[in-house]
Amino acid sequence: MRPVGAFIFGLLGDRFGRRIPLMADIIFYSLMELLTAFAPNFTFFLILRALFGIGMGGEWGLGASLAMESLPTQARGLFSGILQQGYAFGYLLAALVYWIIFPFFGWRGLFVTGALPAILVIYIRAHVPESPVWERHRSRKQGTRFSVTQFVKQHGKLFIYAVLLMTAFNYMSHGTQDLYATFLEKQRGFGVSQKSIITIVYAIGAICGGTVIGFMSQRWGRRRSIILSAVCGMLLIPIWIFAPATGLLVLGGFLMQFMVQGAWGVVPVHLNELSPPDFRGTFPGLAYQLGNCAAAFAAQQQAWLAEHFRTADGNPNYALTMALVESVVFLAIIILAAIGREERGKEF
Repeated sequence: MRPVGAFIFGLLGDRFGRRIPLMADIIFYSLMELLTAFAPNFTFFLILRALFGIGMGGEWGLGASLAMESLPTQARGLFSGILQQGYAFGYLLAALVYWIIFPFFGWRGLFVTGALPAILVIYIRAHVPESPVWERHRSRKQGTRFSVTQFVKQHGKLFIYAVLLMTAFNYMSHGTQDLYATFLEKQRGFGVSQKSIITIVYAIGAICGGTVIGFMSQRWGRRRSIILSAVCGMLLIPIWIFAPATGLLVLGGFLMQFMVQGAWGVVPVHLNELSPPDFRGTFPGLAYQLGNCAAAFAAQQQAWLAEHFRTADGNPNYALTMALVESVVFLAIIILAAIGREERGKEF
């Protein structure tokens, strides 16, 4: 449902500005998150998660366009990395919450905690101005109502490219994260505390990587930064997943997420620079969420493959599966970034 949310809230963002739809979106998905904690059965749970997906799908595109349009051109790379690492920082907080809350309150406690982003609306309402780019377009009457026919005719190829790039990116992040805790538990024998600590360490690596590579993309270019991160990610696969010692495994996790989220740190600014001006509220978020939707089964696919790549003792080989899949994904990202357009420093 996330692409649905990206489309709906993206249209609202292009029509009414970034700020008010963003506030409405955050309140909506926070409320759905809170209600999920009180779901009486699986049917209600599934409905609430679908509604949550609509809200979650709208947040990234609005937030990214508001941020990128409000920043000086020369600062976009650094703040793109910082913005995107809100995901990694949230992942870090989630690991801490799982470690502290889950043993006492179970899954319902996690969803109650997940409703806290609603508090951000107070700050946005008081301190975050509307995008000056959107305001300028509106005052000059340059805003355009969304037309599917016009969009496909003028920007269809670029949009398909962006969706393919985001599909590969989401396979990269989900492929290195979603089954990693399962791998640590089933194949390395780690418990809740050890898994949480390792997750926290590699989340810190992700935050550092996204910020550093995002900043360097202002000098190196968006595509070169993505390619460099993907190449380094490929080279790190042995230490990330096959390291014999725990310390080396932790180091590999840190470095892998440094590179994975390093590439991701370029995404907000790269997609916004590629985006057609009249559709900047819709284009980046919809491309991102369609790519995420296409990669939504990454964990299930890897789990299925692991059943076919058995270890010597007959158990699913998550390590080999993740290594093979991510090798292909990193290669795909390198190729897609190499053939794409570079719009670094494009004026909005």
